Amino acid sequence: MQSIKLGIIFGGMSTENEVSIKSAQSILKNINQKKYDIYPIFLGENGIWYQWESERQVKKEKIENIFEYLKKLDILFPVLHGLYGEDGSIQGMFKLLKKPFVGCGILASSIGMDKVYTKIIFEKARLKQAPYEFIKKYKKDYILVNDILEGEKLKIEEAVEKVSGNLKFPMFIKPSNSGSSIGISKAHNKQELKEAIIYAAKFDPKILIEQGIKGKEVECAVLGNEEVIASCVGEVKSAEEFYSYDAKYNNTASKTEIPAHLPENITEEIRKQAIKAFKAIDGKGLSRVDFFVEEGSNEIYINEINTLPGFTNISMYPKLWEASGIPYETLLDRIIELSTETD
Repeated sequence: MQSIKLGIIFGGMSTENEVSIKSAQSILKNINQKKYDIYPIFLGENGIWYQWESERQVKKEKIENIFEYLKKLDILFPVLHGLYGEDGSIQGMFKLLKKPFVGCGILASSIGMDKVYTKIIFEKARLKQAPYEFIKKYKKDYILVNDILEGEKLKIEEAVEKVSGNLKFPMFIKPSNSGSSIGISKAHNKQELKEAIIYAAKFDPKILIEQGIKGKEVECAVLGNEEVIASCVGEVKSAEEFYSYDAKYNNTASKTEIPAHLPENITEEIRKQAIKAFKAIDGKGLSRVDFFVEEGSNEIYINEINTLPGFTNISMYPKLWEASGIPYETLLDRIIELSTETD
């Protein structure tokens, strides 16, 4: 039987280039090398495509015509986190090439990447969320967008006053299009809120501001197309005040607890809501869905969905499935198989 020609595409033109490389290295280490004829493809931050030499972990040679190169492959596996790789851009390219690819399509990828518009879809699905505000940077001013998507142009100080009147501190301020907690800040007062808005705007002109939820931060993995299954639930225990980029990847004191210590009915409800959220954005293949479980009340609040979760050796997505009885190699086989399923 002829091996499947599998293109594993990683790197990318985003702030998550380094994380993407680590995910790809982990996939290359765990994938069944006998089952697939693997073509590692590296996209540099400068937009140049390269063949990748797996053994030495280095760029090999420049790919002059990426379209012709991809056409000769059977299945494409994007491991591109962040902008241009997780937001529907590369998925559109694959669609134009008429090539099957791992993971969510254009619509689900673009919605899942944009935190503000994910919130709007989740509202329609009646999934409980933390109170939030939506701000857009416009030249030197800011536009505060209300719940019927009408905007009011304000100076930064005016925007801070309005937001702090609508939400309680502490607040989390996030670029709408960013991953791995890049650009996120926690604000305890108006001055910190102002600084956090200005900082987040460096990464994306759309800014999400959420009221903080005190409780457990938990995650659930989903797998499938129409028939979707959910993993067990894991808890993130950050060594810092919140799960920042540094806390995720550099602070060894950050821990995960799999399975999370939660009542069985809460765990089952989280798994149910994870599948609902995935279907609400028209997800395909795989995603990781993040929640908060409020201290005292055990109320469940959905946080966000990650349509192309990390695959590093410390990433929750493969660890959750391993704890649920699906080892890493089998998981990779399954998500590749899902890419070839037709409706």
